[in-house]
This record gives sequence, structure tokens and C-alpha cells, in this order.
Amino acid sequence: MQFESFQLIDRIIDLNLAEKTIRVEAQVPEHSTIFDAHFPGFPIMPGVLLTEAMAQSSGWLLLGAMKFERMPFLAMVKEAKMRGFVSPGQLLTIEAKIEHEGSGFAVTSAKARVGTELKCSADLTFRHIAFPDPALRVHMDAMANKIGFPLQAISQ
Repeated sequence: MQFESFQLIDRIIDLNLAEKTIRVEAQVPEHSTIFDAHFPGFPIMPGVLLTEAMAQSSGWLLLGAMKFERMPFLAMVKEAKMRGFVSPGQLLTIEAKIEHEGSGFAVTSAKARVGTELKCSADLTFRHIAFPDPALRVHMDAMANKIGFPLQAISQ
């Protein structure tokens, strides 16, 4: 993960557009200025960043489902539950599933685990629009390549 650039997803492990699911990995860094204040002597990943990691995972799933023709933006977080602490150096596995699509919105359910232990979950709503700027699309294509997005999945 690179908190400084707000890239919270390291790699896509599995993308199944037929089942509308994605699984990603995110390595929580051992050291980050975030942990200096959250919390001294007991560093843990902030819940808001866990929620953002689930949102980014869902966003990649939605980009694939929409064949990179529309850009999802987080609109609502519902039923977010922090179930345990995530410490520096731990490997997060995040799974998301599309629950609903339509009328310019999509809803996903997402869960983050360390090993088999569930750490957080949320239902997330996204608004999606045509890419508002060509530079954003170029950036997203570069990020897709960086995290191993299987572009063949959207060319079928």
C-alpha cells in the first residue's frame, strides 16, 4: 500500500465478471506516518482507510463490469463494521461482490480479512459516470496495469 498516493490495493488476485466478484491483496506497510498518530504505542490502520480499501476493490470490480467505459465514485457507505484491528505489516485480502446495478448507481458488499479473520465489512453504493476527463482514463489504465487488472476479462 502507498498511503501517500492513496493507492490502497496492491494486486488483483481474482476477477470473475460472470459471478460479479473480485478478490485483491493489500499489504499494510510496516512504517507510515499515519501510524505515528494512530496510535502511539499501538499502531493500527484507521477504519476509514479500511473502508477506502474496500471501496477501491469494489471500484475495480465495477470498472471491469462496465468494461472501463464508466468511472465509479463512492457515494454512500452503509452497514460498515470494524470487527478487529489491522496492524502494520499485515496482509489484507479484500473481497467484493456486486449486489445491484442500475440507473447510474451500483451497490457492492465488501469484506476485508487478515488470514481467515474477518476485520471489516460494508455495503457500498457508487455513482458511475462517463470518464470526466481523458487524463483520468489514462491514469486508470496505468493503475490497472500496475495492480494486475486482467484486461482480457473485459475484452470478451
